[in-house]
Amino acid sequence: MPTFDDLLEEAGSFGRCQRRVFALLSLLPVLFAGVYVGIVFQGFTPDHWCRDSAVVEKRESCGWSLADSRRLTVPSVNSSGSVQYSSCEQYQVDWNSTGLTCDTRDLNLSRVPVTACKDGWEYDYEGRKSFVTEFDLVCSDGWFVDMYQSTFSVGNLIGSFAFGYFADRFGRRLCLLVSIMVNAMSGLILAVVPNYISILVARTAFGFGAKGCWMASYVLIAEIVGVEYRRTVGILYQIMFSFGVILLPLLAYYITDWRWLQVIFSAPYILFLSCYWFVPESPRWLISQNKSSKALEITAAMAKENKRTLKQYEEVAEDEGDSPTASLLDLIRTPKMRKHTFILSFNWFTSAVVYQGLIMRVGITGGNLYIDFLITALVEFPAALLILFTIERIGRRLPFALSNIIAGASCLAAAFIADGMVWLKMVAACIGRLGITIAFEMVLFVNTEIYPTYVRNLGVSVCSTLCDVGGMIAPFLLYRLAAVWLELPLIIFGIVAFIAGGLVFFLPETKGIPLPETIDDIEFPDRKKENQENKHSKKLKVRAENQETAL
Repeated sequence: MPTFDDLLEEAGSFGRCQRRVFALLSLLPVLFAGVYVGIVFQGFTPDHWCRDSAVVEKRESCGWSLADSRRLTVPSVNSSGSVQYSSCEQYQVDWNSTGLTCDTRDLNLSRVPVTACKDGWEYDYEGRKSFVTEFDLVCSDGWFVDMYQSTFSVGNLIGSFAFGYFADRFGRRLCLLVSIMVNAMSGLILAVVPNYISILVARTAFGFGAKGCWMASYVLIAEIVGVEYRRTVGILYQIMFSFGVILLPLLAYYITDWRWLQVIFSAPYILFLSCYWFVPESPRWLISQNKSSKALEITAAMAKENKRTLKQYEEVAEDEGDSPTASLLDLIRTPKMRKHTFILSFNWFTSAVVYQGLIMRVGITGGNLYIDFLITALVEFPAALLILFTIERIGRRLPFALSNIIAGASCLAAAFIADGMVWLKMVAACIGRLGITIAFEMVLFVNTEIYPTYVRNLGVSVCSTLCDVGGMIAPFLLYRLAAVWLELPLIIFGIVAFIAGGLVFFLPETKGIPLPETIDDIEFPDRKKENQENKHSKKLKVRAENQETAL
């Protein structure tokens, strides 16, 4: 009885049908990029200071500049080693009763007492509008900006479990369509809700649907292509995310209102409902549900589109997968499984924290937001090429470990490079972004190859949830620590990445090693190797005996 992999060999491992489905579904990561890191532009916190209505009126009537009115409104403070205007305090002066005139803009107010902002804030943002400027999410309310990204990660975490079950129970295609619909609805609602609490609720729902969409499309693509193409399509799928990251600053530059930018991220999902007609259900999943006839029908249609001919089959054997008895305890019951689970979980967490942190940091460094974001985004493309050219030549463990270590070293270097050396600081940040991008993509490969078959999907699902936990923490680490010292988050990122890279050396090398089938294969790899050699010897012996008999 043939397996589905056997059928794919006949129908075409990556023919016209698979290329068409991949071309359609690989556009989803482009949208996901805006959803995932759009906070850099939607939640940008521009230079701001306390508003004083009397000073604003005088500025407009006297033709003062923003700097002139700012000197009369807010004091100077020492922040991160430099003297800057305060963002959260103002002079305690009633300008309506002091006879403010056009000639008083150069008053010395250094001895005047200060107080917290009472009349809102002014922003130096050149007519642009982020949700920070719309809802005044600065100073004591600045942590609400962190919540925007953290609630998205909460939605991701819930979506991981919910859609993971949904996809296995009801199919990849239905899961994909439902998640696309959730994305379209929650994303458009997010663009029109009137208050920030509603925004956080809609953002959570958006994260819920986005994770399901990512998982379902990635799994569906992987399940309809031949084994030899899975690694390539997986990397290309992630490259499309990088393409979306590059496209983001171009969109944000021309679309100045965060709500319209949200519409751009959300409305295209409506078009992807066409997947109902253009994307088939995964035959591999249908076989696992004892629906061989439907799987054979879909595979025959794929073969026809690929201009291949499929033989007539009555049944298809189910590929070996997760055992129904697999449990969370299997991931930590034995010493090596426990070690692998801890190291991989920590690397998922580290990748999310450092990757998101480096992206969001672009918005608080004070440079040209659009150019700096574009430059750092461009370095993600070499990451995929480096993976393709190294993992089959020198293995998984060394590139995986070194990418983390290089990212950590770059973060530490960028933290201590003088602010005046702008380009050197930018180069260090780009190298760090390249390193953590490689690590982020490598952790999935290693996670897949290191667990035995019957708990492989469970192991990847459980470990990758730490990615969502990292996504919840990253905004707080960045924005709250940067308020203490701008470079402090980079030091934290560097230390965490160094630890993650060092831990990878305690993992086994998986290049050229057959995928483990049982926990014994993990705990006693020499025994597995010996069994493999014995099987190979028996095959050679049988082949020799058959040749002698033939003679």
